[in-house]
Amino acid sequence: QIQDLTFLIQNYYLTELYLNNNKLTDISGALKHLCSLQILFLHNNELKNLGKTVKELKGMISLQTLNLFQNPLAYDPDYRLYVIYFLPSVQLLDRKLVTQREREAALHLYNPKRAWVMQSIAFGKRVDTSLGTTVASSRGIQPARRPITPSVLKWFGNVQVIDLLCSFCRVPFEDPEDAVLVRATTRSLMEFSSVDWNKVATCQERRLKNKAEEPPEKLTVQFR
Repeated sequence: QIQDLTFLIQNYYLTELYLNNNKLTDISGALKHLCSLQILFLHNNELKNLGKTVKELKGMISLQTLNLFQNPLAYDPDYRLYVIYFLPSVQLLDRKLVTQREREAALHLYNPKRAWVMQSIAFGKRVDTSLGTTVASSRGIQPARRPITPSVLKWFGNVQVIDLLCSFCRVPFEDPEDAVLVRATTRSLMEFSSVDWNKVATCQERRLKNKAEEPPEKLTVQFR
């Protein structure tokens, strides 16, 4: 029959808290100081405001297991995705594991701009067409063309290959290995270099010639 949580104000080091099956209607200001909390059960209460409830739990960076089912707030259409997005540390929500697909869906729903940036930087624009489907054009529906295969790549020089790949980048691939090869071919090179500056003479040392000139040792790594 618990309705008030003010008695928890001094309990800073709690790691597990079981408040299920009570009469709680609001937890604002009662739990946000519990930064070490890992397990929190609040199911079967009377919590109605999803935003205020999640805001109270945002500071719990160690929270991994959370139960909020059988509360009025759990009937919100986007309840689960809302909790997953604003409480990223939670791994088990309402007795169900949080999946990577759910995290991506939550990101697209509540931060579409960031999701678009992450997707465009890492993978480019996705094509939501299955393998072997047709591609729509302004002149009607046409069969999807077969993209360039590894055997065809051997027939052309690097410049021609890149030009040809650009015309096929939006066409679905019949063989996933072809898609991997095309992406690896068109991806730009990245180079990282490091120099041991302790072995490089300073301007003053060069003027005084107190240190022998040595060619700097430069370590360079390249990868796609």
